[in-house]
Amino acid sequence: MDISFLIVQFISGLTMATLLFLVASGLTLIFGVGGVFNFAHGSFYMLGAYLAYTFVAGTHLNFWVAVLAAAVGAGILGMLAESLFLRRIYGRAEEEGFQILLTYSFILIIDDLVKLVWGTEYKSLSRPAGFGGSLIWGDITLPTYNLAIIGVGLLVVVGAWLVLSRTRPGRIARATALDRETMGMLGVNVPLTMTVVFGIATALGGLTGALAAPLRSVTPGAGIEVIIDALIVVVLGGMGNFWGAWLAALLLGEVNAVAVATVPEWASLFSYLVMVVTLIFKPEGLFAPRQVRKV
Repeated sequence: MDISFLIVQFISGLTMATLLFLVASGLTLIFGVGGVFNFAHGSFYMLGAYLAYTFVAGTHLNFWVAVLAAAVGAGILGMLAESLFLRRIYGRAEEEGFQILLTYSFILIIDDLVKLVWGTEYKSLSRPAGFGGSLIWGDITLPTYNLAIIGVGLLVVVGAWLVLSRTRPGRIARATALDRETMGMLGVNVPLTMTVVFGIATALGGLTGALAAPLRSVTPGAGIEVIIDALIVVVLGGMGNFWGAWLAALLLGEVNAVAVATVPEWASLFSYLVMVVTLIFKPEGLFAPRQVRKV
């Protein structure tokens, strides 16, 4: 293997890792702040892809504006789902079971709505103007759109860190994750905080779907495939650990890139292999904080 091959594979893995992280970060945010395990998160990814396709192909909107509009649309739908349905089951003894059933029902409903509105045939979305070619450096050829996705992912990581650690809303969200009741007694509108967090998380899912649309076919059921990979990332990183999700996505993306280049017929198994090994030796996740076990 020469250096050019390794660089190309590294960028390919980094692109996949960025998309995985953007999806998993929303899932992690919902779980970390609200304790909600949103099985339907992949469906908002799918909605983002379809909305971007509609904005670009139907209204001829600029691609990047369409991506932002798709993210906002997915976020609004997520906020509606949380305020109209999920909010009604908070605090119940059977909350976790209700969450699983309710969010799984969202998957079935959204998939059927997508088929009703857009049909069952595959859709395709072209890469944005100026990002259809490649950056050539000696023997190294790097698709410019892949580099753009990596850049967007880095902006999201830095932006999330600044919001969560340096702003009042970020500190409120982190405090709400620790104790909702106390924050409510201090005057914080906990229901509104939960709705906004859910909206931001689903917007991240929609953003990822819109960004991934030029690389993959836009098709019903795409959310199921994505949520499986996102769940693996969340488990690897430690449930609710934002930075753990980022590092786990990098690990999984690079492992998959190497597998596709070396043993493509077995590549789909490597994600599960990494997860199984992790669960055997560190079931709480690779980057979860160490906890003292009670005897």
